[in-house]
Amino acid sequence: MNTITIEGQLRTESGKKATRQLRSQDQVPGVIYGGASEINFSAPSSAFKTLVYTSEFNLANVTVDGKSYRCILKDLQFGKVSDKLIHIDLLELVDDKKVIATLPIKFTGVPAGVKEGGKLVIKMKTLKVKTYPKYLQECIEVNINALELNGNIRVEDVKVDQIEILNSPRIPIASVTMTRQLKQDEATAPKAAAAAAPAAAVAKAAPAAAAKK
Repeated sequence: MNTITIEGQLRTESGKKATRQLRSQDQVPGVIYGGASEINFSAPSSAFKTLVYTSEFNLANVTVDGKSYRCILKDLQFGKVSDKLIHIDLLELVDDKKVIATLPIKFTGVPAGVKEGGKLVIKMKTLKVKTYPKYLQECIEVNINALELNGNIRVEDVKVDQIEILNSPRIPIASVTMTRQLKQDEATAPKAAAAAAPAAAVAKAAPAAAAKK
């Protein structure tokens, strides 16, 4: 799994004045939770870019005051006006403690319904999971080959060893819907069949009439 390395500094002062000063120096204050104690630290905003501005799930190896902490992203705060990252919370991974994380979904295969002319609609891109750190993975693969026209794959259909999925089980994560063209084709098919029926009857009757003559 991809790991981002972050060099941080221990924060000895707290409060609004101290955090404003850090941000003026392009530093982002943060907290590491989940371990033996909370670690208050700061690091350059550039150090968090590959961790924050991505759809991928990454680990973070944060070094503070000579000690390293293996973490995952827990929470973020952005400035209301500047939209810059102003605070970050990380969760330290402890081998014997389960963690809650958000993992991206990777869909594989081509739905049967798409082959019939339907349209694939992705309704969820991530799943919230609970597991031990050693079972964390970059993504959750979901095969959609069997997804039929007007069908759904729901959260309850996703099974991953050693990982508990926390989302509501009945929520659909992907579906195949009918396209407008497919709907039009289905609507016109009965009309075409109905129009063809009298013509077929006339064609069938013609030889019989000729035989009588």
